[in-house]
Amino acid sequence: MTEHPIHWETEGTSRVPFAVYTDEDRHKKELERFFYKSHWSYVGLEAEIPNPGDFKRTVVGERSVIMTRAADGQIHVVENVCAHRGMQFCRERHGNKKEFVCPYHQWSYTLKGDLQGVPFRRGVRQDGKVNGGMPADFDPKDHGLTALKVATRGGVVFAAFDQGVESLEDFMGPTILQYFDRLFNGRKLVVLGYNRQRIPGNWKLMQENIKDPYHPGLLHTWFVTFGLWRADNKSELRMDAHHRHAAMVSTRGSAGQATGQASQVTQVSSFKESMQLHDPSFLDIVPEGWWQMGEQMPTAVMMTLFPSVIFQQQVNSVSTRHIQPDGHGAFDFVWTHFGFEDDTPEMTERRLRQSNLFGPAGFVSADDGEVIEFSQQAFETKPEHRMLVELGGRDVGETDHMVTETLIRGMYEYWRKVMEA
Repeated sequence: MTEHPIHWETEGTSRVPFAVYTDEDRHKKELERFFYKSHWSYVGLEAEIPNPGDFKRTVVGERSVIMTRAADGQIHVVENVCAHRGMQFCRERHGNKKEFVCPYHQWSYTLKGDLQGVPFRRGVRQDGKVNGGMPADFDPKDHGLTALKVATRGGVVFAAFDQGVESLEDFMGPTILQYFDRLFNGRKLVVLGYNRQRIPGNWKLMQENIKDPYHPGLLHTWFVTFGLWRADNKSELRMDAHHRHAAMVSTRGSAGQATGQASQVTQVSSFKESMQLHDPSFLDIVPEGWWQMGEQMPTAVMMTLFPSVIFQQQVNSVSTRHIQPDGHGAFDFVWTHFGFEDDTPEMTERRLRQSNLFGPAGFVSADDGEVIEFSQQAFETKPEHRMLVELGGRDVGETDHMVTETLIRGMYEYWRKVMEA
């Protein structure tokens, strides 16, 4: 692997070189250090595989994996690579099976990944003698599918290739864990639907995007016009001790709320003062008891769990957003919209309606995919340049306001420690 050195203008991370997004060898190193070693990756929700035999094909980094529920109800995650000739044998995204069979040579595996059948293992009898077969010391126990370490919490499933990875709780850290447990508090989850998109940009740009409170009230004119996310909302930015994970927390205020009025103090203004919704039910927002965090009741909490997932609560819309790298210049982005088993039919309808704010063609999120694509295009043409993330200073720390890029600086502080060690 030939890795060209990166020049950082400062000792800190307030000026991020474009080269961190453009080098293929560095991308492969990221996969090894962030997705295949020492980190937990999101793979799905228990609600996606509710019954024995259910499975979901997904990825950890760029490796295809399968999340299964075995006959005993236990959840397993195995690599989608046949132990015989390496074929990715599972092609369906979801389904129910009693076993996995590789179509190439019919090797079969249990839902736990154990090898249970090898055609012609003992050869074929022909002309009074046995021809071929596997060696006498061949033991199926030694040739199962690669099994990942699995952790579940609150109905969410994580997996790791690294069997020595720290506990999921230690990986999140106490600060982020409290926001995770707020959303996934033990109620049974119900999957409402999926969105998928391919974004032509480096995978880290989506982590940055959800660690960036600077842009929502500027890029997403829908947000600020209807008061859902404004720079003058009561807010806070929180991080884990390594600064790799983060939570952006905002509480909807009255300024600009569905009226387009500008704040006289902050000069945070709406895109169009006259903008109105044809269907005002999009703003049929009902506070929920689980929103409570101490004395606050945030209307939006965006959690980034590095490197693989975003957990979203935007008013009554809740979802996971899975980042799936595909080369240094593209990633797949999979949204899983969900609700809770004890939701009323009206709340389920509200969650589905508000989910239209997000996803590939959402009133809000369509903007993010486009700006990430345009950013990547510039990085590729000028890899020796760098970007500036100095809003709010050059240091890294938690804040009680949105006018800062501290979370991005924190992420690259962690990136530099791991990648340049």
